[in-house]
Amino acid sequence: LHVRSRRQRQMCIRDSIILLDGSINGFEVQKQNCQWLLVTHRPCVKDDLMVALNKANGDAVLKFEPLVLHVQCRQLQDAQILHSVAVESGFRNSGITVGKRGKTMLAVRSTHGLEVPLSHMGKLMVTEEYIDFLLKIANQKMEENKGRIERFYNCLQHALERETDSHRKEKINKKSNSYSVSYTHLTLPTTPYV
Repeated sequence: LHVRSRRQRQMCIRDSIILLDGSINGFEVQKQNCQWLLVTHRPCVKDDLMVALNKANGDAVLKFEPLVLHVQCRQLQDAQILHSVAVESGFRNSGITVGKRGKTMLAVRSTHGLEVPLSHMGKLMVTEEYIDFLLKIANQKMEENKGRIERFYNCLQHALERETDSHRKEKINKKSNSYSVSYTHLTLPTTPYV
């Protein structure tokens, strides 16, 4: 969940890096042409949002950005498996791109973001009741995103297990026919990153 000045929007619209205006616990955090007023990976509290809005001199926007994950795949078949898993997990705006040099990229993404202007030139343009309503929606979207990430992780584990089993059977069959085939598989950490 992000609140930032609208005049910097074009330079950082795809950012998933979380930045605050100024410093965090004494450490300077900077991003060219961005001024983050409030950033959280947890449900947002109205008091925190109102304090951040009071710092706005320009146009402030409340924004929730769902997961965007880019994966470079060794083979198109790997990208197709990951794409199926992404769509099955609720990331319906995912896609595969094959570059001129054959580089295969999978983008995992969805469309359940939120971006709403709240102030103009430092003046709050909505009621506090509307801010309560928006925060409820944004916090629900954050929970929905967390659920999609967990589903993606679980579906990916199952898909990789199925692929591993099918490749083992294929390898055994080919060895019995005097062929030798090797496979490279993706491995996952034991817990999802959320």
